[in-house]
Amino acid sequence: MASIKQIAMLAGVSRGTVDRVLNNRGSVNPETEKRIKEIAEALQYSPNLAGKTLAVRKKKLKFGYMLFSSTSSNPFFEDVVRGVDSRANELLELGISVEIRYASIDAPELQAKQIDELIDMGIDGLVIVPINHPLVTDKIKKLTDKGFPVVTANSDIPDCGRLAYVGSNYYKSGETAAGLVNMITGGRANVGIIIGSPEVLCHSERIAGFTDYSKKEYSGIKIIDSAINNDDDFDSFTVTKRMLETHPEIDTLFLAAAGVYGACRAVTDMELARKIKIVSYDSTAVNREFLRNGTITASIAQQPFTQGVKPLDILLDYVGMGIKPEREYYYTKIEIKIKENL
Repeated sequence: MASIKQIAMLAGVSRGTVDRVLNNRGSVNPETEKRIKEIAEALQYSPNLAGKTLAVRKKKLKFGYMLFSSTSSNPFFEDVVRGVDSRANELLELGISVEIRYASIDAPELQAKQIDELIDMGIDGLVIVPINHPLVTDKIKKLTDKGFPVVTANSDIPDCGRLAYVGSNYYKSGETAAGLVNMITGGRANVGIIIGSPEVLCHSERIAGFTDYSKKEYSGIKIIDSAINNDDDFDSFTVTKRMLETHPEIDTLFLAAAGVYGACRAVTDMELARKIKIVSYDSTAVNREFLRNGTITASIAQQPFTQGVKPLDILLDYVGMGIKPEREYYYTKIEIKIKENL
C-alpha cells in the first residue's frame, strides 16, 4: 500500500503538503492539490487506519458486506474477499467488525432476507453486491430513506439512495469488449454471448455497451445468439456447447460473466479452440491459464481487490468520521489482459 512519503516523492512536494491535501486542510495550490489526489488514487492510497480518532474506536461499529454466490462457484470474488478480509483485519484495530454474507445471483429472496438478518444484528453500514430485483431494491430503499448508509460494490442499483458505487463502468467495459472483438477478428465476427443473469446490472450493462457500440461502430460484428449460465460452470458448459452446435457459424464468444471454465471446456471438448476467439472478463487463475494456452484471446480485468477494500473505507469515513464520499461513482480501471502481459 502506498505511503504519504511515496506520494510526496512522485508529486515532487513535501510530506506536509501531501498530508494537508489528503486531510483537506487547504492552503495548497489547486494544481498541486489535483496532482497529489490523482497520484494517491492511482496508487490506491488509504490512510493509516491506526491514525483514526479515538472516537471511532469507542463506537464499536459493525459493517455488513454482501457478495454474490461463493468463491467456489465464482472465483472472481476470491480477490474481492481478499480485499474485504484485508481491510476487515485492519478495522478490527478500531473495534470494527465486518459480517460477510453470500447469495447466488438468482436468489433475490435470500439476499433480501440476509439484509434483514444483518440489520437485526445491529450493523451500522452495509456494502452490497446487489441483485437487480424489486425485492432487493425495495429493501435498500427503505434503509436509505431512513438515512442508513449503503454502498453498492461490483454491481449497482443507482436509484436506491445508496451513498456511492465502487466497481467497473460496465457499459464502458462492454464497449471495450466490442473494440477487442473488432481488433482480434479483423472487423468481421459472428458472436455468441454468454451472460450470467439479466437481473444483475453489471451483466446487462456489459451486453448493452457491447451491443450498442458494435451497432454504432462495427458493422462487421454480428450477434448470432446469447445464453444465460447463472455464473455456474456446469450451466456454462451446457449452454455454450448447445449454442455452438446450433450455430456452427459462430467464430467468437463474448463471455460477459463468470462460468468461464465451463464455456472454455465446451470449446476445447468440441475441438474448436483454433476456430473460435474468446473475450472474457477478470484475471482469475482459470482465466490466466486459458490465456496462456491461447483458448482465451483477451480478458478485461476490474481490480477486484479494490472492490473489496474501498467500500469499507467509504463506510468508515462516513459512519465513523462523518466524512461524505467525494463522489458518487468510484470506477475501477478497465485493464486488458493478454498472454503477453500476465
